[in-house]
Amino acid sequence: MAKKKQSNPPEKVFRIGFISASIFAHEIETDDGQRTVRSVNVQKRYKDGEDFKYTSSFNLSELPQAIRVMQLAQGYIERHEAEVSLE
Repeated sequence: MAKKKQSNPPEKVFRIGFISASIFAHEIETDDGQRTVRSVNVQKRYKDGEDFKYTSSFNLSELPQAIRVMQLAQGYIERHEAEVSLE
């Protein structure tokens, strides 16, 4: 049986209603050594029949929630990526 490749789980998720912002950490190599950079995936969960699905499309009434989860994600990333180790 083939083994399914394990996906990289999010480092942090902010959720308001059905809108969520998932933050993923990625390690990159720089001239100064290894560094963590983060990316954000914003999505809406909805039900289609018996199945839950996800989309990155938002209607007007959902935009305030999308904006807020992105603001929360921005603050989280700024706090983590602004930290500098002087070692």
